[in-house]
This record gives sequence, C-alpha cells and structure tokens, in this order.
Amino acid sequence: MSSIPEELSYTKEHEWVAGLDDGLTVTVGITAYAADSLGDVVYVQLPEVGGTIEAGDAVGEVESTKSVSDIYAPVTGEVVEVNQTVVDDPSLVNSDPYGEGWLFRVRIEGTPEDLLTSEEYVTVTSSEA
Repeated sequence: MSSIPEELSYTKEHEWVAGLDDGLTVTVGITAYAADSLGDVVYVQLPEVGGTIEAGDAVGEVESTKSVSDIYAPVTGEVVEVNQTVVDDPSLVNSDPYGEGWLFRVRIEGTPEDLLTSEEYVTVTSSEA
C-alpha cells in the first residue's frame, strides 16, 4: 500500500481532506487504500458545483471493475469545484489519488468533526486488512 501523507486528514470511509489549515476551502479525494481496494476505477460521479453537502452523506460514486462505492462528504459546505479531469480519466484515482486524482473542493461551514490524523487512519486500515 502507498504511504499515507501526514499533512492530510482522513475519514473512516477512506476519504482524505487537504487544506484544513489553509482557510475555508478544502480539497477532497479518496485514499490510496480505497483506490487499491476498489481495483481499476472506470467511472466517477461527483457532486454538483454550487450544491450543499452535509458531512457523512453520500455525495457521489466511484465505480471500478470490481464494485461501486459511495463517496461520503467528509465536511459540510458548498461544492465550489469538481475535478473534471478525473471524470474524464477515472484511472487518475488509482494512479495519483493524493494528487491529480482529487475529486472536489468544498467551502466549508463550521468546524469539521470526526476527521482522523494520518496515524489514526493507519490504525483504521490496519484493522481492516
């Protein structure tokens, strides 16, 4: 499995969040662990720009050759951007999950809760292995 970037926050549902320390807009993606578990990603459905999402709600889907999995919102807020490149080339979720394979950006409302540190996320994935 790929290394887990320490500067990101994570969810138990295998999403990552970048930019919590930078301000009001965060970037969301799925982890390398999730991408590896899914297999070859062939389709990505993302939330609509301008839509409001609620932390914990299913906001999209990732479909692979093995299965279909929901994408859960790790934060509450307004979707301000989606990664059209990953919609056009879903394999980026597998090849670069923490870079070009990001999914969407959210202008957050309130303080995100229930996010994990990289160390806590390692514990979650270790117990699933």
